[in-house]
Amino acid sequence: MLQEPLFLPVLTLIIAILIDAAIGDPTRLYKIIPHPVVLIGKAIELTEIRLNRNRDSRSFRIVLGALLALGIISLSTAVGLILSHLSGQVPHGWIIESLLASSLIAYRGLGKAVQHVATELALGLKSGRLAIRHLVGRDPESLNEAGISRAAIESMAENFSDGVVAPVFWFAVFGLPGICAYKAINTLDSMIGHRNERYEAFGKFAARLDDLVNLIPARLAGLFFVLAALLVPGASPSRGLRIMFRDAGLHRSPNAGWQEAAVAGALGFALAGPRTYPGYVVDDPFMGDGGRKDLDAPDIRQALKLYLGAGFWMLVAVATLLLPSLL
Repeated sequence: MLQEPLFLPVLTLIIAILIDAAIGDPTRLYKIIPHPVVLIGKAIELTEIRLNRNRDSRSFRIVLGALLALGIISLSTAVGLILSHLSGQVPHGWIIESLLASSLIAYRGLGKAVQHVATELALGLKSGRLAIRHLVGRDPESLNEAGISRAAIESMAENFSDGVVAPVFWFAVFGLPGICAYKAINTLDSMIGHRNERYEAFGKFAARLDDLVNLIPARLAGLFFVLAALLVPGASPSRGLRIMFRDAGLHRSPNAGWQEAAVAGALGFALAGPRTYPGYVVDDPFMGDGGRKDLDAPDIRQALKLYLGAGFWMLVAVATLLLPSLL
């Protein structure tokens, strides 16, 4: 017998994942109606310009940044609550909620972006550099073929958590308000959570909150990559698991290392390491058990196979939430 209060939210989430995987973000629609993340970003941009002033003390800027973050998160959560309530008032409103949630999951979009880098890199270094600039913040001119390949794979691994697993996780926990709140937090971090002179103080609260809400999703994402190695010829789940636990802490982020180390171990690659950004260099150690550093376009495609497998296991994990409703 179905327990409808639990069955419908999980079914809503499964449909949302499948819609995103099949369709992604409809470009024509978002030329007419701004994407929700674009609206959040515009609100952050307009408010930050007014609040983040160099003449204020560091502690005051931290407080103002925290107030901005809390305001944006509260507004986004309220919108999620309203939309969830309204969809519950119409017949089959869960379908509408699935469509809304799918717009906040980026599985197809991320996969296409990484595939585009592989395609362009196969055409030449110049094309690869042009493609990678849309995916990462590194200095494209400092990247050779191996650097572009590693950057694409690392971005795939990290953003699988931020753009896919975390939104799905927070919808599973708190429904549409949860995924809206998470996207607000993640957008705040991407816009003001930087360690530079302008944002180090003002974005500190947003950056730390983003670290907190991604603690569980990042580790789940790493586990999904390990399980995906069961489905990819030549990949090693045991090595992926070992490297994930051994090397995750080498990353400067408390979360990104779990996915990147899992991918590095599963595929026998060396990821992370020294990276050049506009104006500064990050001198991190490589993750991976002496894996290959000289990666190329076929290696990006191999990593995308792992990405497909990780998405499959995520869907399986969500589907298991239906079992209590079906018993």
